[in-house]
Amino acid sequence: METKHNPELYKAKRNAALLYQVSRAVTSDRYLEEILLLIVSLTAELMHSKICSLMLLDEEKQELVIKATQSLSESYRTKPPVKVGESVSGRAVRDRHSITVLDVSRDQDYKYPDIARDEGLKSLISVPMMVKNRVIGVLNCYTSEEHEFAEEEIQILAGVANQAALAIENTKLLAEKVAAVENLEARKRVERAKGILMKRHQFDEARAYRVIQKQSMEKGRSLRDIAEAIIVSEDLASSN
Repeated sequence: METKHNPELYKAKRNAALLYQVSRAVTSDRYLEEILLLIVSLTAELMHSKICSLMLLDEEKQELVIKATQSLSESYRTKPPVKVGESVSGRAVRDRHSITVLDVSRDQDYKYPDIARDEGLKSLISVPMMVKNRVIGVLNCYTSEEHEFAEEEIQILAGVANQAALAIENTKLLAEKVAAVENLEARKRVERAKGILMKRHQFDEARAYRVIQKQSMEKGRSLRDIAEAIIVSEDLASSN
């Protein structure tokens, strides 16, 4: 039977195609902001959502901040952060499981009913984003009409949320690796610059470092920049 004459088969194939696109987005070499925007856009299409948003947890402040949404609504995009345990998304993070609400405009726990009414938002599902049993954020999907989310929909969204969490964690680990390499290179440069000063001025190691540190503070530049300048100066002097 042709797909177009079989609604269930068509839906399954469509969902599989969208999930594949989400998977490709997660493993792409795009910037994280692009990946997250693509994820919420594809998820909104997959879930037939009016608004889909991805909020990340600020562990220090214990609040959730919107990092990506396909919505053009300024009032939604700029709504204040949500504390863990507050509103629907905050409870999903605190309780570490998905939460659904039939009508957010009438839900006592929902923190922004005015925005919900103004934007015509009805049902909501909030799914925590987990990495190694640790919650890093939440994925939200709003509908424009009352909708009872089926278990299949909850499982699909949980899968998307976990893929998004993986993309974020991988990007964070890569950034930490790059920073570690840069710090190591900076230390090597400073060590070389100290050696130059020690040889040139008969400084001991501590004094050579203090000279580099003082120039860094006075000129408002990094230790690596000052070290680079000393190294370049030495190389130029050696070539003459």
